[in-house]
Amino acid sequence: MKPNYFSFNLQSIDGLARAGVFHTPHGDIETPVFAPVGTQATVKSITPAQLEELGATLVLSNTYHLYLRPGDDLIKELGGLHNFMNWSGPILTDSGGFQVYSLASSRQVDEDGVTFKSHIDGSLHRLTPEKAIAIQENLGADIIMAFDECAEPYNQNYIGKSLARTHNWAERCLRVKTRDDQALFGIIQGGVFPELRYQSAQYISSLGFDGHAIGGLSVGETKDEMFSVLDHLATALPPEKPRYLMGVGTPEDLVNCIVRGIDIFDSVFPTRLARHNTAIISNGKRLNMMNASYARDKLPLEESCSCYTCMNFSRAYLRHLILSKEMLSATLLSIHNLHALIQITKDIRNSILSGQVLEFVTSFNNSL
Repeated sequence: MKPNYFSFNLQSIDGLARAGVFHTPHGDIETPVFAPVGTQATVKSITPAQLEELGATLVLSNTYHLYLRPGDDLIKELGGLHNFMNWSGPILTDSGGFQVYSLASSRQVDEDGVTFKSHIDGSLHRLTPEKAIAIQENLGADIIMAFDECAEPYNQNYIGKSLARTHNWAERCLRVKTRDDQALFGIIQGGVFPELRYQSAQYISSLGFDGHAIGGLSVGETKDEMFSVLDHLATALPPEKPRYLMGVGTPEDLVNCIVRGIDIFDSVFPTRLARHNTAIISNGKRLNMMNASYARDKLPLEESCSCYTCMNFSRAYLRHLILSKEMLSATLLSIHNLHALIQITKDIRNSILSGQVLEFVTSFNNSL
């Protein structure tokens, strides 16, 4: 009998919002959860110890980037991604499908896979469902993704044809997966078209994946269109498996997608904002720390915040670091921004457990 490395237990449901625990070989993930993005085996400007102190329980790394540099074979040789980046908690890797999508001018899609040019040196590479799984098995993440095609969200004719390809690739990924200690998620596509999304969700969920991801959102569609897609998927996905919305992570998106039944999120948003000198505060609003009004401001970024940055430094100091082009500014702002998203997710989880999610969401949206 195969060992059971993964299980998902729902603890509470309030409307469509869910609070649960996803058990993995490297620890439990309480859901809903926000995962910081460590594209190249590092969350930019943040150490693993700082992530742990922030309460992060899941980190995402990128298959495409790690395949190109330093190479998945090297990472396997050095003991896998957990050892390589010194992160003992759960890791999720995407399949590279979105990165290939973003290389529109330098890639060619066919029924078997994708040929693309490296953004690093222009060298030619081939990615197929089989290779995407092999790379991710070398990397050794706890949660891995099926290879899919992320298509333009509004091209209905193309998406209709693309879905058949994505569904075929999903079956091929399942066939070649060999590691029982990795959970494989299938990816649902379909652009902004609810009927195609529903069709994709039904097909992917019939294949026996360990969880389900929703791809191809937050790529140019409106918020209302994204929410409409999620509304139509709520009844199409099996409730006993975790649901992952890929690449979505603003505070307002977390809150409004959790109430539509999403469990797992990731985004570069908080650390990218930090590198652009912007802080997130608890109601989802932003502070531009280049603003001259902060030059003599003794207050922390947010008085109610318990993160390391707010407990130790003033807005004036952070603005000074930014103007002086000190690297510490990105670290301190990243700590605060990640704390803000992780805390918002914890707060809404607690509201689900207490049966008060509607009150939480109403209060949050009224504060925007």
